[in-house]
Amino acid sequence: MQDDLAPQPLDRASALPAHFYVGAESAERDRRQVFTRGWQLLARADQLADPGDHVVGEIAGVPLLLVRGDDGVLRALHNVCRHRAGPLALGNGRGAKRLRCHYHGWSYGLDGCLLSATEMEGARDFDAGSVRLPEARVAEWRGLVFAALDPAATFPETIAAIDDRLAGRRLDGYVFHRHYDYDIACDWKNYIDNYLEGYHVPHIHPELNRMLDYRDYVVETGRWHSLQHSPLASDAALYGDGEALYWFVWPNTLLNVMPDRMQTNRVIPLAPGQCRVTFDYFYPPDAGEVEARHARDHAFSDLVQRQDIDMCVNVQRGLASGSYHAGRLNPKREDGVHHFHELLREAYRTPG
Repeated sequence: MQDDLAPQPLDRASALPAHFYVGAESAERDRRQVFTRGWQLLARADQLADPGDHVVGEIAGVPLLLVRGDDGVLRALHNVCRHRAGPLALGNGRGAKRLRCHYHGWSYGLDGCLLSATEMEGARDFDAGSVRLPEARVAEWRGLVFAALDPAATFPETIAAIDDRLAGRRLDGYVFHRHYDYDIACDWKNYIDNYLEGYHVPHIHPELNRMLDYRDYVVETGRWHSLQHSPLASDAALYGDGEALYWFVWPNTLLNVMPDRMQTNRVIPLAPGQCRVTFDYFYPPDAGEVEARHARDHAFSDLVQRQDIDMCVNVQRGLASGSYHAGRLNPKREDGVHHFHELLREAYRTPG
């Protein structure tokens, strides 16, 4: 195990061995050593615009409740009542005045402080004023909301340099359009591995390959993120010409930016060998009839996604077969995968 986790230079690097992608022990390692320490995309800022607006989420098994307070502050409260662990919210909502546990009715303010505990008058030395919900960290960025339990880096450190690359693109002014989920029979890391390289594009994405310039497909890596970018040439009825930008933000957020379009993905482990990938589409405010163009974008993205899913499912079978150990990475085409694997090795070396 320790040999598998030693840092590897790109020109000598191998992929992570198969046992990191298979079984309950691997899933628990990821929960404890990766997801408790990274920033995750949980909501859109427009869902949390006004006091009492709230969104439920979860990080590493901890239920969270993102809520805008009466003071305008956005908080990521633990959605776990301090009485006997009941939920304060079962779904997203707007304009709540207080947070009431669905189990026994204990009531909290939007800042997480206990306001009332039903029928607790006979409890000796019980001080309601000392009870409050724990909080995770939260950050708003370009119309998106991230949260973290015990992050290895600050949020500005995590997204450092992305803002500079996006200068001039008013993504925070884009409007949410549609959400999709894909449940996939593969480990979450398998899916991200596939996302992080264009090496496979000529082989399983013929339609996408015709749009991108494989010869000028470039990968750049930062401390906590990587960027793949390529010139883009497509029909004006789809994206037109410009640049395709594909960001990975540690540990499981993906940002896909095309001309007049942004798509966010979150890759969520569900169980050993199972993950869910969420897709949210954003566009500039409509300046005319563009619904047909949006529909073409969704259809094309779905085509590419299903091509990826088919391959990831087959790769997961190979990883679980006992046949595969760890293949050498292509230094020219798989430096994004290498960057991700080095972050994983670093996380796994850190005691959890």
